[in-house]
Amino acid sequence: MVLLSMALAATVFAAPVRAEERALVIARDMDVNSLDPARAWCDTCQIYNTSVYEQLVTLDKDNKVVPLLAKSWEANKEQTQFTFKLDPAAKFSDGTPVEAKDVKWSFERLKNIKGNGSFLADPITSIDTPDAQTVIIHLSAPNSEFLNQVAAGFLAVINSDVASAAGALSDETAAKKDTSENWFLTHSAGSGPFVLGSYEPNAELRLKRNEKYWRKAPAVPEVVFRQVKDAVAQAQMLQSGSADIAMQIDPETAKTLAGSQIVVEQVPSYNFVYVALSPGAKANTFKLTPEVREAISLAIDRTSLIDFTLAGAGRPMATPIPLGFPGGDGHKIPAYDPARAKELLAKAGVKSGATLKSIYPDMNVYGVDLSLMMQKIQQDLSKVGLKVELSPMPFANWREAANGDHIPLTAVFFAPDFYGTSQYVDVFGLSEGSVWAKRAGAATDPSIINKENSTLMKQALAAPTTAEADKLWFEAGEQMAKDRIIIPMVSPNLILAHSPNVKGMRYSACCNLPLAEISN
Repeated sequence: MVLLSMALAATVFAAPVRAEERALVIARDMDVNSLDPARAWCDTCQIYNTSVYEQLVTLDKDNKVVPLLAKSWEANKEQTQFTFKLDPAAKFSDGTPVEAKDVKWSFERLKNIKGNGSFLADPITSIDTPDAQTVIIHLSAPNSEFLNQVAAGFLAVINSDVASAAGALSDETAAKKDTSENWFLTHSAGSGPFVLGSYEPNAELRLKRNEKYWRKAPAVPEVVFRQVKDAVAQAQMLQSGSADIAMQIDPETAKTLAGSQIVVEQVPSYNFVYVALSPGAKANTFKLTPEVREAISLAIDRTSLIDFTLAGAGRPMATPIPLGFPGGDGHKIPAYDPARAKELLAKAGVKSGATLKSIYPDMNVYGVDLSLMMQKIQQDLSKVGLKVELSPMPFANWREAANGDHIPLTAVFFAPDFYGTSQYVDVFGLSEGSVWAKRAGAATDPSIINKENSTLMKQALAAPTTAEADKLWFEAGEQMAKDRIIIPMVSPNLILAHSPNVKGMRYSACCNLPLAEISN
């Protein structure tokens, strides 16, 4: 009887059998240029860098900075020195501790590799490591956004011992002598919840659970990214069960999923699509004066454009600062006023039938077919007497044209590299030598330079309070809206499409898609 009772007790109180774990499959058009965090520069790279590697801090669902590798931090009054205390429990995937020397090495390497993400480390003048858990970072100028920048995936902390043994360098010779890029295609050296399993370019990227992860283990044992360019094909994979998540479903394709078990959610994004004008472009047939630029803006029916390209699944924007970012909200959306546009064009001496050449990338981004959008803009501008010649081309050729003789009218897109407004003022604010001052032809037409935005940005980065900084960012947004070199069209909604079993999927400003929060 005793033995029987013990057997029954064992049956009653035995631990429940865990359901068989399975991989999470994600269908997306992968844009991977590198799996080296210091060289990587793509949307998929953001997901990879924040899943396989970790940063000192990260962002929560409300875009608030929270601890990650650093358990605490403080800044001096001038916001030129930031001190981080590392969590002593933090460990790399090989079981070795994450130390201050790894942070110093990783940040210096990002700066010296001189890749696209190096601008995030450029303001760093020196890094002190008084002990294994303390990192003191010195900046060249006040930077109230530095904590948000540190949350960016490109500031990943790498196991310096492992990467150095594979040919990675962090000193000033890194740009020319670092030989580790191919090694990073088959290995990882991070402390994140996943490790690199395998990578086959243009086909598949596999991540495996980090069995030595020092925080809560991810719910899925493996994540598999499958290269699927077409939104319709992604939707078909969801319906067949061969994919759990599809990351680039557009509004029209989403309609085909209605009535199925597939979960389709629309959430606001921080991405946006814009048109840009280049007063200094060689191909201009008339001067793109401030009045003409205003006329072009007034002639575009943004509401109709959003309906035409996204079936209404997006928000109009007034200025190139994302809605939801500091200084991005509250700006007046330009009215659709073709009559006023005609008046301004006539006053500027632009004759009906004048030609405006447009070159743009032949792409579908964030659900917006740029060719379709430009055809709509072509129709709108024809109503005020402007003839637009459309020339879609591959992105690499577009970049060459934009940076070469420049393009009178173009269309392009932007996604945040971190949660902060300085990147937008830096790129779009038309300060001398900036990306869009050059592309807009400031060398030929210096009148487009806006010196005030540089001043506003410096003041905002040195502002003692968030409220003061926000006012300055807002004013910078107003300046960019008035310049009308960059004319935002739409911030497309992000469509989250997944199987009903998937839980915890969300969009993040720092991480794009936080994989460790997802279960299936």
